[in-house]
Amino acid sequence: MTVHSMALQGRTPSISCRYAFLTTAAALSMSIGGQAVAQTATAPTQLSAISVTANMTETPVQEVGSAVTIITGEELQQRQTQLVSDVLREVPGMAVSRTGGVGGPTQVRIRGSEGNQTLVLIDGVEVNSVAGSSEFDFAHLLAADIERIEVLRGPQSALYGSDAAGGVINIVTRRGSGKPIFSGAFEGGSFNTYQTNASVRGGNERYHFLLSGVDYRTGGITRATESRGNFENDAYRNKTIFSKFGVAPAENLNFDFVGRYTYYQGEYDGSDTFAFDDTSRTNGSQIYGRGQGKLVVADGHWEHIVGTAYTQNDTNSYNTTSSSYGDKVKYDYRTNVLFDTPSFADARHTVTLQAEQENESFVSSFVTPYVEREISSTGFVGVYKVDFFRQLFLTGAVREDRNDIFRDARTYRGTAAYRFLNTDTKLRGGYGTGVKNPTMSELYGFTSTFTGNPNLQPEETKGWDIGVDQGFWGNRGQVGLTYFDQRVDKLIQNSGATAANVNGESKIRGIELEGTIEPVTNLTLRAAYTYMKTEMPITGEELVRRPAHVGSFNANYRFMENRANVNLGILYNGRQVDNNFETGFGANTSRQTLNGYALVNLAAGYMVTENVEVFGRLENLLDKQYEDVYTYQTPGRAIYAGVRATF
Repeated sequence: MTVHSMALQGRTPSISCRYAFLTTAAALSMSIGGQAVAQTATAPTQLSAISVTANMTETPVQEVGSAVTIITGEELQQRQTQLVSDVLREVPGMAVSRTGGVGGPTQVRIRGSEGNQTLVLIDGVEVNSVAGSSEFDFAHLLAADIERIEVLRGPQSALYGSDAAGGVINIVTRRGSGKPIFSGAFEGGSFNTYQTNASVRGGNERYHFLLSGVDYRTGGITRATESRGNFENDAYRNKTIFSKFGVAPAENLNFDFVGRYTYYQGEYDGSDTFAFDDTSRTNGSQIYGRGQGKLVVADGHWEHIVGTAYTQNDTNSYNTTSSSYGDKVKYDYRTNVLFDTPSFADARHTVTLQAEQENESFVSSFVTPYVEREISSTGFVGVYKVDFFRQLFLTGAVREDRNDIFRDARTYRGTAAYRFLNTDTKLRGGYGTGVKNPTMSELYGFTSTFTGNPNLQPEETKGWDIGVDQGFWGNRGQVGLTYFDQRVDKLIQNSGATAANVNGESKIRGIELEGTIEPVTNLTLRAAYTYMKTEMPITGEELVRRPAHVGSFNANYRFMENRANVNLGILYNGRQVDNNFETGFGANTSRQTLNGYALVNLAAGYMVTENVEVFGRLENLLDKQYEDVYTYQTPGRAIYAGVRATF
């Protein structure tokens, strides 16, 4: 995981766990010694990494003023990550809440923002659900064929609109290159779990292609807590097909296309209200696709990108014979102008302008009477990026959104970064505003027991952060520290029966800390820690499912001439509070404290030949019992093994 900033979040951990993470971070920091070594070395920190999210154009991370973390495909393979949500737990500022085992609804929050304030992009496609919640359910996103994951923290509505009020998670899939290659993998293990992967890819300077398929199935666990007398396992199955291809008929012209289809079916205990062993059955699908063309003229100084994207979410519940459906069509045009002014501060400039049109539709039979709605919106974005003497980097962005339900909204964002080249130090900071429109279900209702509120107003956010990144030991390590402060006005709160704006301002403040070091060749150590304090308006109570303390540690070692790899991961999630709807809805809803927990995971792989690898992993090695969501238990100790071949 590339270190570019730090974050804090969470609940109260035990003193021993808390100091374990602080000690690790302190050890990394002490290695700085106040000076950096200039010579080249293997760089686990990947200081030359490129961010494609922070400014809407490719920008070296060392020039980015925002807090950003990049996870590479190699790191996913070293950890043997199956679900994207699992690796996101290691990112500073993140809180992940999964309702039970694999396949249970999974929310990801950035710096205490709601799950529907986190925009998720997959290959440039906005995949947040239109079917009610306006958030992306990470339960069904498998990690196969992912090249990199980029997490941008803090309000980003000025760049990406309403869903990015808390931050952005950008997932980039693998691109085919070289001669055609076929690869396949199979693994099996605990809870009657089996996964089969197959893909073919290839390409050159004129074309590229990738076709991939995954079949994942598990007998599952009982999501409802066994201590309450619930013992029936909840099975889950996921089938995903993915394609990505492109052509370049000329050096300055290319066309790219991407598509993904996921079908899932599962059994669920009760609802997120209170879990009981009723074996509800649900299936659904997620579809997204995008096609775009890019033309570069004026010797590479003027870029034109035009594209269209489609997303669809469809969910069916058998026990209530009800369904929800949503889709979105988006058209966008972007132009980037790049120019230099050598005679003025040796400056480089980039101006980006974008116009976009979105049409969303929502249909739900959960509600009586039957609900069908459409929303259209138009957005205009302007971004200016400049650097002086390759040391001072400034960006500014403004966006205006117009839709046919809410009043026009204008959001802003500005960042700055300054590099001290002789010490490999970067100071950075940023400020941004955001707007989050009410979701379809909040406006129009979701079930017969949840009444919509058409009088809801958009949430308004503002946030700033300041941080420092320090490289050391010849680029063999880096540490980063960030302080952040975010405020949410007109917070929309769900009482269980309806939704309403809360008067006053919610406050979220914290610290993010992360470090990476390669103490010896082939051994990479990573650590992250987040402290976060949240306050509700008026009452000052902490927000639910936001632990004050979250931490992670990962060690990866390659040996036997890189044919073997061992990875050890430790995750800590501190005490948090959750709603207890068993006592009633609205004013009758009580709060329940969930204990903190630590998870230990171990993975290993060995290349038997150049083309064949065997691998295995242990999850929750210490067999810890814990809950992310009140009354929903999670898997205990599990073991998996498999084989991967490439031809």
